[in-house]
Amino acid sequence: MLRKSFQKQYFLVDGENKLPQRKKPEEIPDCCVLCTRCKETILEEELRKDWMVCKKCGQHMRLTSEDRLALIFDEGSYERHFEDIKTLNPLDFPGYAEKIAEYQQKSDLTEAVVIATGQCLGMDLVVGVMDSRFMMGSMGSVVGEKITRAVELAIKRHHPLVVFTASGGARMQEGIVSLMQMAKTSASLAKLDDAGLPYIVVLTDPTTGGVTASFAMLGDIILAEPGALIGFAGPRVIEQTIRQKLPEGFQSAEFLMEKGFVDAIVDRRHLKETLGVLLRLHGGEKHE
Repeated sequence: MLRKSFQKQYFLVDGENKLPQRKKPEEIPDCCVLCTRCKETILEEELRKDWMVCKKCGQHMRLTSEDRLALIFDEGSYERHFEDIKTLNPLDFPGYAEKIAEYQQKSDLTEAVVIATGQCLGMDLVVGVMDSRFMMGSMGSVVGEKITRAVELAIKRHHPLVVFTASGGARMQEGIVSLMQMAKTSASLAKLDDAGLPYIVVLTDPTTGGVTASFAMLGDIILAEPGALIGFAGPRVIEQTIRQKLPEGFQSAEFLMEKGFVDAIVDRRHLKETLGVLLRLHGGEKHE
């Protein structure tokens, strides 16, 4: 079951000017959640049973890292790693240490990515899950270090690696140190490839910036959730730069699959079974 750790979102769209307007929480019963796309009011209990997927429009609302681990791993089979790695303030950026402490308290996470090992349908694997609740999943030195250690752990145990991406990009408070994580994670994944181990990426909403420009697009197999925003710079920035109107649905998972950047779009409710098939096809060993 899903944990009650996601944030409800209350939005309506004004039909005249198309600007998002906040819907008063008192207009929605406590037992319900408003779909972020079609604005359907859904019973929270029913939404949880469907892993935060709207039955009416298929919108895949954001999951926490805890929920993703529960979705992928067999019940009670996983263990977290590298939770003791701490974020420092290499550039003495004003207020950065306080901001990190604030996000740690609010999200109950130490950083924007969680690394775990366990079994998916009886097969061993290493999993990395980015969590947008922690500074919008931005990549700093600790995120890069934990992804690198996940790769090293996969090589040591000879297990496949699966990474779920959700990020706003590199973390500006760490400057060049955060940008260096692009090369660091890419170099480590080359070692995973040399070891002949599969690397599967699941792109979730949103996956942007330096994460897209590094480990998010280096998977042997790249999956995506329906409707996920995937890209480097934002659409408005690109339009202002090239002075052209972008195609409809630009940077959506569906658009990227059409252009060959994504191998398959998988409904979250079928993701565990899909991963199970891929793991078996690539040498995963099932433990009875």
